[in-house]
Amino acid sequence: MDFKSPDAALWRETLLSYESVIKNLGKPDLISHDDFYRKELPALLHQRDPDPYLTTAELSRLMEWKLSRGKWRPRLLSFVSSLDDALVRDASRKAFAALPDVSKAVSGLTVLKGVGPATASAVLAAYAPHVAPFMSDEAMTAVIGNSKDYSLKRYVAFVEKMQDKAKELSSPDDIFTPSDVERALWSCSAAAKVRTKADDVESERKSKRRRKQ
Repeated sequence: MDFKSPDAALWRETLLSYESVIKNLGKPDLISHDDFYRKELPALLHQRDPDPYLTTAELSRLMEWKLSRGKWRPRLLSFVSSLDDALVRDASRKAFAALPDVSKAVSGLTVLKGVGPATASAVLAAYAPHVAPFMSDEAMTAVIGNSKDYSLKRYVAFVEKMQDKAKELSSPDDIFTPSDVERALWSCSAAAKVRTKADDVESERKSKRRRKQ
């Protein structure tokens, strides 16, 4: 998927493949983590409107989703799981209240140990997908050109591009959010990795068959 592509139908098709890509990755835990992150958590947060907050337990489950969908870093999970619940609730309240100012919102969350801009972006995207997309490696690579810089400044630039893309793709009959754009980019990248792995397995199978002949 070329980020510059204006083909809304192609973007929608790629976005709709998200759940099947999740299943094809061969990570059973990711399926349940993703269901929690995309469906249960947003509902919980909005039930708490007009003063939404996140609990430590919810942040831990969000971190499990983030690490399962990307690179597994157990120390981060250990950090957030040990955070004081009152501190997490206070920081998340301030962050949600700061929206749509993503810079201020991210800064409000990164006071928590183990929470950097990428994890903060996942928290914000769960509550306000129309404002703040998740800062995934795959989307960052497609939009910015690399995923090495997880600074707040880099995230703000990423958000602006994703918001612009969502507006470009949207029509009165089909609305895209910045989070939709992120998931489509991730789906495209992850699906390519699945295909490559399958091709490698098939190539090895054929190679073994030739050696036996």
